Amino acid sequence: MPTPDRTSLDEIVTAAADLLDAAGPSAVTMQAVASRVGVKAPSLYKRVRDRDALLRLVADAAADDLARRLAATPGDLSALARAFRAFGQTRPEAFRLLFAGVADPAATARSSEPVLSAAAAAVGAAHALDAARLLTAWATGFVSMELAGAFRLGGDLEEAFSYGLARLVGALESDHDRPAHGS
Repeated sequence: MPTPDRTSLDEIVTAAADLLDAAGPSAVTMQAVASRVGVKAPSLYKRVRDRDALLRLVADAAADDLARRLAATPGDLSALARAFRAFGQTRPEAFRLLFAGVADPAATARSSEPVLSAAAAAVGAAHALDAARLLTAWATGFVSMELAGAFRLGGDLEEAFSYGLARLVGALESDHDRPAHGS
């Protein structure tokens, strides 16, 4: 008779994500995760090949969390950027992991879909991917600098984010009806 399972893959990923959120990627060890789910470390290998595979599963779960947060917005570029920033602020280690290239491309595609849809509505289908990349790159840079404490010149970061976002979205939306360069 086989031994009953003492933990599930979902419990393992949740425990690893909790460790990541609490103390960063170095805290996500097979031993620490095993301890959290109440098994011995070798038991984890029945569900997860190794630590790298575990971190990928955590990154995929973070991408799904981000996708849920983005889907819960009204769906315009500004609301999406604000939800993206809120994700980074509330889950900074998951944010960093997500943009470290660890996640499965299908998971990141799921989290990109709301931004691509809003970009298409704002600029048209021909430039939706370009606009989504521009917004995502700007927001990722802003949030990354914010998390690193790199904004050292003073001022209100919320105001700075709102200022930059309004100008970026305004420029994208005003460009919608213009013909492409060289047309």
